[in-house]
Amino acid sequence: MQTVAVALDAMATRFEIVLHGENPVSLRAAGEEALAEVERLEARLSLFRPDSEIARVNARAARKPVRVTPEVYALLDHARRLSDETGGAFDITIAPLMRCWGFHGGSGTVPSPEAIAAARECIGMRLVELDARDFTVRFARDGVMLDLGAIGKGYAVEQAAEILREAGVTSALIHGGTSTAFAIGQPPDAGCWKVAIDRPAADGGAKSSSLLTTVELRDEALSVSAVWGRCLEAGGQVYGHEIDPRTGWPANAAVLAAVATGSATESDALSTALITVGLVGHDAIARLRPGMRTLVAAQTADGLKIATNGLM
Repeated sequence: MQTVAVALDAMATRFEIVLHGENPVSLRAAGEEALAEVERLEARLSLFRPDSEIARVNARAARKPVRVTPEVYALLDHARRLSDETGGAFDITIAPLMRCWGFHGGSGTVPSPEAIAAARECIGMRLVELDARDFTVRFARDGVMLDLGAIGKGYAVEQAAEILREAGVTSALIHGGTSTAFAIGQPPDAGCWKVAIDRPAADGGAKSSSLLTTVELRDEALSVSAVWGRCLEAGGQVYGHEIDPRTGWPANAAVLAAVATGSATESDALSTALITVGLVGHDAIARLRPGMRTLVAAQTADGLKIATNGLM
């Protein structure tokens, strides 16, 4: 049994694939083809590439319908359904709020209540008109912007995993930035892949030096959302980059959320929704898909409180 590892920097993160099989040449070829798919999707979905389909939609859709490829249309429609199912806790129209808080290419700044209120006027999938007859997107008002940061990486991982399967790979693990992973089959020396989740530190703003849990995966995706990473510290408070689209403020109901399910696209989006709704909304999110496993952790006066459905 041979082992091959390939990696790529894309979507502002690092994608890595470990593959096991008998033929290292074919394994490497499959891995490189899968990473090429990630690059292709970045070129279509990136908010920050002026020639991407999403950038073109953001620039023009407030004035007229913008045609997109069937693939991008299907992803936007999927995002709309997920937004409906989560009561708006996941919402790809979050871009105006991310920009308002300075998290688009910056270190962040606390905006005025007036600025937050203005940005919230441009939030909500009700402002995005999707026409399946000709695959067009139109915005109902100026200022609406799409940001696929909470679903695009998962979608890329899922499509890359599909390419590996089509190439005959039966044992592989692919991850994007360690926040979304997909396990194909099992490693040669174990019955499943094992992915660790770090325990939040006492203040919730960083990882601790210990593990919260280890998740076993086989033909399944795992996504983890946490408030650490891009953070803003101001006025003695730490604000994470996960913005609640329903309030306009950084989500503070939880410090970490994880979702394991068959689709990396959905695990990515639903872990974002789960960290937004926190402990109170855990059960509703956990019921959205049969067999889905979930975990959410929040810092309380009594320490770290955890709600879980099969992940611990």
